[in-house]
Amino acid sequence: MSSRFAGRAVATRITRQLFSSSFSQTPLQVGWTRALSTTIAPQEEPKQKTTASYWGITPPRVTTDDGREWKWTSFRPSDSYTADLSLDLKKHHDPVCALDRIALRTIKILRIPTDIFFQKRYGCRAMMLETVAAVPGMVAGMLLHLRSLRRFEHSGGWIKTLLEEAENERMHLMTFMEVSEPRWYERALVITVQGVFLNAYLVAYLLSPRVAHRLVGYLEEEAIHSYTEFLKELDAGRIENVPAPAIAIDYWRLPANATLRDVVLSVRADEAHHRDVNHFASDIHMNGQQLREIPAPVGYH
Repeated sequence: MSSRFAGRAVATRITRQLFSSSFSQTPLQVGWTRALSTTIAPQEEPKQKTTASYWGITPPRVTTDDGREWKWTSFRPSDSYTADLSLDLKKHHDPVCALDRIALRTIKILRIPTDIFFQKRYGCRAMMLETVAAVPGMVAGMLLHLRSLRRFEHSGGWIKTLLEEAENERMHLMTFMEVSEPRWYERALVITVQGVFLNAYLVAYLLSPRVAHRLVGYLEEEAIHSYTEFLKELDAGRIENVPAPAIAIDYWRLPANATLRDVVLSVRADEAHHRDVNHFASDIHMNGQQLREIPAPVGYH
């Protein structure tokens, strides 16, 4: 029995030495441990991203007038501007024929589910509006581009004007994404509405560019109304007048202390200009002319 207890004591001591945290390794053991850890998990230096130079293209270093590094890649300082706040916001195109009345009634009907769904959540409402509003300019510009190629004719500057409209509406969306937090079902709704509206507007423009532009003109009138209500909520304090996003300050050349209210004013002015341009385009078609016959409006913004 004594020899059994002695063997058990020796085994217990060896086990404690092997697994005890206070066990100190010999220099040889330490060296082997370090070598093993280096072999198994070597430390790699962070790799720096490089740009292939085979094509000889180097991204330019863009700075502002005051020498500040330009941090936006989606637009350049030359694309920025100051919104024209002097535009008449109350202008309305009175329907002069059945097609105009159909276009106006269509937009009024589409506004009903939007009012029900978003109610007073004007930040997310603006996100939805800009997602839809950015479609017509791209569709119309694309179709005019293809027409110009097929018929070997100039466009009168309308391709550039309509594509700039689409880009301007997209920048509105990029701005409101900074101040609103859309829920997952609102994002899903955006995808659905955009898909439906894209195809519907494509068919409408193929059938009647006059009606298609009139639809957009009335859509922009509703956008002006929505942003006016947005401003009322801001002025009443029911929506916090947070500082303007940095992208909005650079895009609209706003002062450094600009607020969300300044952004909404600039966006509403843009919508007023889009309203005028599209009603003008529709009137050109109503007079039996093509867009290429009348130069596009100069000074887009």
